Amino acid sequence: MSGDPQTEYIDALIDLHRGIERKGPGDNAFSLNILSNLPTLPPHPQIADLGCGSGAGALLLAEYYQSPVMAVDFALGFIDELKIRAKQCELEHLIKPIHGDMAKLDWADGSIDLLWSEGAAYNLGFEQALTIWRSLLTNTGIAVISEMSWFADHVPEPAALYWQNAYPMIANEAENSDRAHRSGFKVISTHRLPSQAWWKNYYEPLSKQMRQAEISPVIQLVIDEIEEEMNLFERFSDIYGYTFYVLQVRQ
Repeated sequence: MSGDPQTEYIDALIDLHRGIERKGPGDNAFSLNILSNLPTLPPHPQIADLGCGSGAGALLLAEYYQSPVMAVDFALGFIDELKIRAKQCELEHLIKPIHGDMAKLDWADGSIDLLWSEGAAYNLGFEQALTIWRSLLTNTGIAVISEMSWFADHVPEPAALYWQNAYPMIANEAENSDRAHRSGFKVISTHRLPSQAWWKNYYEPLSKQMRQAEISPVIQLVIDEIEEEMNLFERFSDIYGYTFYVLQVRQ
């Protein structure tokens, strides 16, 4: 540990997610449905998965398109997991793992046909992420970005207070669509991730991991916060969740 509380917290959060397939809510069948309805991409498209975790999305994209995927994450441990998983899936020739900052990519403008990012844009803020990433896309480029969104006009106070503290930039789908438009995109479609994808593919494996964790004060703090998040979602999954925004560069 570094001695810096914020760094120790992030390290503990990463440790609790090591070894589980998904580092956030998601579902392969859900993602495949989105991919099957995207506008036509060029043959062998240039693809990027930003905030890739250990590669659930990147591996799916590589297999679906049989095209290289540049997979970026700031957590070196997750990148190491991605390399192992890519080899196990016999997709290592298509996966380009990159340990780096998705806000500071030195890629050429207009070099990406499909930009994918699940549960990561919030680290920059949805609108800022889209503004930064837009220049990477070709003139007909597609971005599929998930963002925490309100599903209802009336938000119960416990949910509103929690997210005001955890992610003050949370907004409803109309507001996020406006943000996308301001960032240079048109919204092709939106897709709400089913709550079952949160439980089956993320919270349940993470809960098992937490029960097996070697407890320290910082690990306990992280566990307490994750349990608070899970309890809130159990009560209000009809009020908020991840919406996947399918976007195309606006000329």
